Amino acid sequence: VQLQASGGGLVQAGGSLRLSCAASGYSFSDYAMGWFRQAPGKEREFVAAISWGGGSTYYADSVKGRFIISRDNTKNTVYLQMDSLKPEDTAVYYCAGALTLGHLVRDNDILYWGTGTQVTVSS
Repeated sequence: VQLQASGGGLVQAGGSLRLSCAASGYSFSDYAMGWFRQAPGKEREFVAAISWGGGSTYYADSVKGRFIISRDNTKNTVYLQMDSLKPEDTAVYYCAGALTLGHLVRDNDILYWGTGTQVTVSS
């Protein structure tokens, strides 16, 4: 199983980035997918999750209205469109897979973790 995240970078406050996470080695469309982040000196926090079919999504309050999670099951890829970025969004972002959206929201029984991609937002 491999989850490869990409798309991070350095952006000014108010800017946008689109993260991608390409999955391989398991039946991607059978699992909910999500994004987490971890800033230096802080605990990992849930960002967003999407159900296996894409019909349900859930966001942390801190990103609601600014971030959009989506997935393309034909490409085994999950995306995170991040707009109106703030310096407090600076973190390493990780994609993850679990049986249900609820598991991701609760950060419980996460089955698959991807590599991280650094997002830095300058003020």
